Amino acid sequence: MKTAIIIGATGLVGSALLQLLLSDNRFSKVKVLGRSATGVTHEKLEEHQIDFGKPQLWKHHVQGDILFSSLGTTMKQAGGKDAQYRVDYTYQFAVASIAAENKVPVYVLVSSVGADKDAKLFYPRMKGQLDEGVSRIPFTSINIVRPGPLYGPRKQKRTGEGWSIALVKVLNSIGILKKYKPISSTEVAKAMITVAIAAKPGVTIFENGQLFKL
Repeated sequence: MKTAIIIGATGLVGSALLQLLLSDNRFSKVKVLGRSATGVTHEKLEEHQIDFGKPQLWKHHVQGDILFSSLGTTMKQAGGKDAQYRVDYTYQFAVASIAAENKVPVYVLVSSVGADKDAKLFYPRMKGQLDEGVSRIPFTSINIVRPGPLYGPRKQKRTGEGWSIALVKVLNSIGILKKYKPISSTEVAKAMITVAIAAKPGVTIFENGQLFKL
C-alpha cells in the first residue's frame, strides 16, 4: 500500500492520473499539492492548496513513496515565456528536489515528445532542460515519459487542437509522423503508474511509442 504525491492534478494528464490512483488498491493515500482545488472528494485523497513559490510552507507535505509530476501550462495561459518557464520548469524542479530531500524514492515526470535541451524552439528546449535537471536529483528511480500530442476532456479548450490532432492521425495512417502519434491522457496516466510500480533503479526515459505498449 503506497502513498502517491501528485502535482498538476487539475491538468489533462494529472486529472486522469488522480482518478486512476484513487481507484487503485495498491495505493492507500493520494496527496495532491496544487494552486487550485481538484473538486474531488475521496477517503484516500489528501489535498493541499499551495503557493509553489513558498516551499517553506508546504515542503513537509512532500512525503510518500512516489512523486508524480504533471504540472504545466501554456504560454497564453501563463502570460508569457518567463511565467510558463516558472510553472513548467522552476516549480517542478523545486518539488522534485524537495521530494528527494524527504527521501521519496520514486519520481515520474510527464515531459514531451521532442524534448531536447539544445532545441531552438522554446517549448522542447524547456522540457529537455527539465528532463536533464531532474535526472541529476538523487532519487532511487527516475522515470520520464514523453507523450505525443495529448487528447482527452480538457477543462479549457485549446483553439485548433482538435483539428491538429485529427491531421496528425491522418498522417499517421499513411506512415508519416509516427513519432508524434496522438495519445490519450488516460493512456499516459496508466503508463505512469506502470513505470512507477516497476520502479527500475536509475533514469529511464519512455518515448511516445513505448507508452502505448505500457
